[in-house]
Amino acid sequence: MLEIAKSRILIIDDDASVVRSLRQILARDGFTQVASTTNPCMSRELFIEFHPDLVVLDLRMPELDGFGVMEQLTPLLPTEIFLPMLVLTGDGTTEGKRRALAQGAHDFLQKPFDVVEVRLRIRHLLQTRMLHLRLADQNLALEVRVLDRTRQWERAQQEMLQRLAAAGEARDDDTGRHTQRVGHLAGRVARAIGLSPATAGLIQQAAPLHDIGKIGVPDSVLLKPGKLSAEEFEVIKRHTVIGSRILADGECDVVRMAAAIARSHHEKWDGTGYPDRLAGEAIPIEARIVGLVDVFDALTHARPYRSAWPRQKVLEYIASQRGRHFDPAICDAFLADAGRFADETAQPEFVSEASHVAA
Repeated sequence: MLEIAKSRILIIDDDASVVRSLRQILARDGFTQVASTTNPCMSRELFIEFHPDLVVLDLRMPELDGFGVMEQLTPLLPTEIFLPMLVLTGDGTTEGKRRALAQGAHDFLQKPFDVVEVRLRIRHLLQTRMLHLRLADQNLALEVRVLDRTRQWERAQQEMLQRLAAAGEARDDDTGRHTQRVGHLAGRVARAIGLSPATAGLIQQAAPLHDIGKIGVPDSVLLKPGKLSAEEFEVIKRHTVIGSRILADGECDVVRMAAAIARSHHEKWDGTGYPDRLAGEAIPIEARIVGLVDVFDALTHARPYRSAWPRQKVLEYIASQRGRHFDPAICDAFLADAGRFADETAQPEFVSEASHVAA
C-alpha cells in the first residue's frame, strides 16, 4: 500500500463538495499527492503539469463536459503504459457508459458514491497501473540486457572477422595491416559516393576478407619474388573463387557481402577481369570499391615480388584505368579524396608493374 499511496491522483469535477469529499477519502487512505480542479477547461494544463497516475473525472460539467475533457486528454495518454481514468457519473445508461469507455474510461463510480466502493475501485486501478509500471521496468531492463548482449556479440563477430582476415593475409603481409587499410578506405569511398552509413559500415567490415581465399594458394606461387608464369597466374586467380566458397551461405549481412567482394574484387569495369568477366554495374558495387582501394594499397606498399610504387605514380595509374579497370564514378570519388589518404610506408622509388600486382 505504501507504493500505491505515493500515486498522483487528479480530480476533475465542477462540484467543490465532491472534490472535497474525495480528497478526504484519499487522505484517510494515505494519499498525499492529490491535485484537483473545478474548472474542466484547466484539465489539459493541469494534466501536463501534474503527471497523474489516475484521473477521476466527472461526466456532467458546464462549458466542457467529461467527454470533452477525455477528448483533450486522449492524445496525452501514454499508449504503452496503462494510465487509468475513473469516471464519476449520475447517468447509469448503457449508452453513456459505452461512450465513456470508447473515449478512454476504465471504470465508473455512480453518484452518489459509496465510500468503500470509491476506495476499492481507486486501489484496484492503481494496483493495475503499478503492475504495468513494474512490467515496463522489467521490459526496459531486459531490453538493456539484450542490447548489451547484442553489442557483445557484434564485437565478437567483428573480432572474428578481423582475425579471419588477418589469417588470410598473414602469408604475404607480415604486418596484417593491408586488410585494415583496405577496409578503412573502402568504407570511406562508400560514403564518398553517397552510400548509406549502414551500407558503408558493412563494406568497411566485409572488405578486409577480400583475400581470404589466399589460404588456398601455394606459397610457391603466392610468395614468388619474380614474375608469375601464365600457369602460376591462373593458380593465384583461384583465390577469388576459394574465398567466395569459404564465405558462401553466410547468414549475416557482413559475411554475405564479404563473399561477393571476395569473388568479384578482381573484376574490371570493361569486362576483362576475373573470375566471371563481369562488366560495369553487373559487378557488385562493394566489389568495385574494394577492387580500386585494393590496387591502391597494394601498389603503394611493398610486396615479396616488388617494391612499392611512389604515391603519385599510383594515382596516375588509377586515373588511367578510369572506365577500363575501375568504375568511373568510384574512381572520381577516390581521386578527389586521395590527397587526404595516409601512406606512411610507401617507398620513394618506382618499379615497373609486376604481373601479379594486387592479385
